[in-house]
Amino acid sequence: MRIGIQASYAGDFKQTADEIRDLESAGLDVAMCAEVYTFDAVSQLGYLAAVTDRVELMSGILPIYSRTPALIAMTAAGLDFVSGGRFTLGLGASGPQVIEGWHGLPYDAPLQRTREIIEICRQVWRRERLEHDGKKYQVPLPADQGTGLGKPLKLINTPVRPQIPVLLAALGSKNVELAAEIAEKWEPIFFHPERAAYVWGASLEAGKAKRDPSLGELDVVVGVPVAIGEDVEHLVEAVRPGIALYVGGMGAKGKNFYNDLARRYGYEAEAEAIQELYLAGRKDEAAAAVPEDLVRATSLIGPESYVAERIAAFAAAGVTTINLQPLDDSREGRLRTVETMRRLAG
Repeated sequence: MRIGIQASYAGDFKQTADEIRDLESAGLDVAMCAEVYTFDAVSQLGYLAAVTDRVELMSGILPIYSRTPALIAMTAAGLDFVSGGRFTLGLGASGPQVIEGWHGLPYDAPLQRTREIIEICRQVWRRERLEHDGKKYQVPLPADQGTGLGKPLKLINTPVRPQIPVLLAALGSKNVELAAEIAEKWEPIFFHPERAAYVWGASLEAGKAKRDPSLGELDVVVGVPVAIGEDVEHLVEAVRPGIALYVGGMGAKGKNFYNDLARRYGYEAEAEAIQELYLAGRKDEAAAAVPEDLVRATSLIGPESYVAERIAAFAAAGVTTINLQPLDDSREGRLRTVETMRRLAG
């Protein structure tokens, strides 16, 4: 079991980078940088590449709509170069609120776009002349759509690796099937070890049946709130608002992927109530409506013996990397959490 953490996008990033360097010494395996509607993840990952030596660096995630496929490929190759071959390209579709509301682009055909982008990236990394005739991307641009002067080009520099690992963040059945087919890594959210196979098992099997063996086994990267100790029971309440935000507020009615996930887990009535309360502005009540067993199943909160049992449950469900979300919000607490998790996870 590998241990990761997501870099904070609030506060002094130099302090964040210094802390990740310390966590690397304590056994951290992966450092992930998010890209939402704040500062970009790429500049932060480049900074981390300069101050770390061993930890894997991962974008978590770059939206597929906000960059051209070739730029995504160039960026990944550049980050892999400055990190000495330590970068993983995390991609995801994000959602219509961000893509249309922030980037001003239509949220269309996420599955097709994802497949074509990864095909283009791998062509670029192999330093082939880029030619792609897809449903969503045509490279070079057809003559009747531009000046007619475009010609196939190949990446000038030789990448550190001809195939950079790709992580896909995916929740829906077709998205998860795609991840299992074409990506090295898959990132779900709110992973419930005891119910994951019911929700995603068929999709994972369908994707793996079409998987190229050269991709290796699928790594499963899961973000988990963590608090370890004899006096951490109260921190269960700290997890509820985050789940309520996603299940209740990340999207409109009928267009909320996280609400759909909660329903698929078997919490249909609770998901309905959380969304109704959250969209009505009653956020505290929405948080209180989050089922306690969902909080506990998707978190690691309790004494060491209990956390060790739950780590084993995540591993048995196929998880290979736990991306920590420490609930002890201090530098010392995060360090202790990484050290303890490193020991418990072996």
